[in-house]
Amino acid sequence: MNTDSQNDYVAALTDLHRGLERQGPGDSDFSRHILSHLPTLPPKPRIADLGCGSGAGALLLAQYYQSPVMAVDSSSVFIEELKARAKLAAGLEHLIIPIQGDMAELDWPVGSLDLLWSEGAAYNLGFEQALKIWRPLLANSAIAVISEMSWFADDVPEPARTYWQNAYPTMGTEAENLARARRSGFSLLSTHRLPAQAWWVNYYDPLRERMRQMEITPRIQSVIRETEEEMRLFAKFSDFYGYTFYVLQAA
Repeated sequence: MNTDSQNDYVAALTDLHRGLERQGPGDSDFSRHILSHLPTLPPKPRIADLGCGSGAGALLLAQYYQSPVMAVDSSSVFIEELKARAKLAAGLEHLIIPIQGDMAELDWPVGSLDLLWSEGAAYNLGFEQALKIWRPLLANSAIAVISEMSWFADDVPEPARTYWQNAYPTMGTEAENLARARRSGFSLLSTHRLPAQAWWVNYYDPLRERMRQMEITPRIQSVIRETEEEMRLFAKFSDFYGYTFYVLQAA
């Protein structure tokens, strides 16, 4: 894909996800459960949400810890949506630090984070590459919670395997991703598979409604076709793949 085509694709994806609470699968209760089982963080922990989208995770983190959250996304559209949502969330606006930028090129000091959170965004860099870039940002024994598309089985049906090999060639099994994390300077504390129901209720169903309401331009038509194919495959094969949340500690 050339640069112009890539820019068109990203713009179409952004249009498709504009105004949605989430730009990917997730669930607030599920995230709170993970947070409740993390090791105790320092008082007023230093927190970042990388690839924050319009802020579902960042707002939850700010509410949960009552501490500032640096929320990074490359999309100005989603950063503006985050700012608007923070204003509407009672008592949270002053805790959200919106940053439009590249999560691969953060000029933050070494060891400046106690908790790094990232939902469904590491794949933009590749899981292992993301971990290697982000590891220096973490203080000793700091925590990273990162969700990543993962195979749940070895005997994946061919339609799902073919689709994801094309969409995300480096997608790994949970065991492969654990090995990648260890190579990148992390130890594993736990893993949590996002329930398939959360994909539908919090992401696919709102996305489907958005597709029904929006004007279908030629630019966005191919992205919609691809998204519909993704939904069809997930409906059939969600036992074989999905998002795993990797709870990691800087080793």
